[in-house]
Amino acid sequence: MKRLILDGPGALHWEDGPEPVLDGPGQALVRPIAVATCDLDPAVLQGRFPLQGPYPFGHEGVGEVVAVGADVRTVVPGDRVVVPFQISCGDCPACLRGRTGNCTSHPFMSTYGLGAMGGLEWGGLWADLVRIPHADAMLVPVPAGVDPVAVASASDNIPDAYRAVAPQLADNPGAEVLILGGPAASSIGLYAAGLAVALGASRTVYLDTDPDRLKLAAQLGAEALEGPSDTRAGRFPIVVEAAGGRKALVAAINATANDGWCTSVSVQAQDVSLPLLGMYSRCCTFHTGRAHVRPVIPEVLALVAAGRFDPTPVTTRTVPWSDSLDALLDAPLKLIAVR
Repeated sequence: MKRLILDGPGALHWEDGPEPVLDGPGQALVRPIAVATCDLDPAVLQGRFPLQGPYPFGHEGVGEVVAVGADVRTVVPGDRVVVPFQISCGDCPACLRGRTGNCTSHPFMSTYGLGAMGGLEWGGLWADLVRIPHADAMLVPVPAGVDPVAVASASDNIPDAYRAVAPQLADNPGAEVLILGGPAASSIGLYAAGLAVALGASRTVYLDTDPDRLKLAAQLGAEALEGPSDTRAGRFPIVVEAAGGRKALVAAINATANDGWCTSVSVQAQDVSLPLLGMYSRCCTFHTGRAHVRPVIPEVLALVAAGRFDPTPVTTRTVPWSDSLDALLDAPLKLIAVR
């Protein structure tokens, strides 16, 4: 079996690896057919995020079910499915609470394609075959009529954006939304802009300095505002920080209105002092952390199937599977490899 290995910054290679097999009744084997880069992947490839190789690469994608164990009931061979990047059993207390990213049936942070941080034994999705340990709990069928390429990032980045705006808009219908876009979580910020528009925000402002990302945000229906992350754009009930760094994080909190909600979807590698007195005074709710993606994947897919949200503008490059390696080294914003 061929699989893609990340050796380190700027270094990838294909290797012949062991073919996974079903060794439990609730498992499935899936052949990836559309695999996307996560926002973290270009940072690793460029040496901006310290994730040590070598490790099997890739953790966002759609696959075709090849085989299932005797106890699997929700999918059959031939089904096209979203593969959540986090390993979850569906039965432990964390999973039953919807906290699937902290499943207690496996080591902490068990994921596909993130090296030692996620557990090397799971492999990566840039491979000919992937074993799913809990098929019924994890796999989500792609709705009829939805292009697998369009939802290749439904494994991680799209649900990550969804959790930053959907619950907040459900609690505050029609609220205004501000997204601080940037390189740290570039596609997540853009997905959040498109989802806010789709979910009925009365105004969605996307702030960034990059003209290409601003153009994509406008294409998604947002109000594109050019400027650094600390540009005074007003106060908003819902704020999403996707730019990365201390300045953006503090600016996002300062832009959060009274009783507002601020979510940071970027990975902050350093400690940041927060303006706690201002947060306290305005009753500001701040949330950061890994997204628990599995529970919201069906909601994301339903929006796409209904024609309310189109994630495809965020995809900046699509290539045949055989061109994956060279395309990855170019580090586009959102790359999808298809076979």
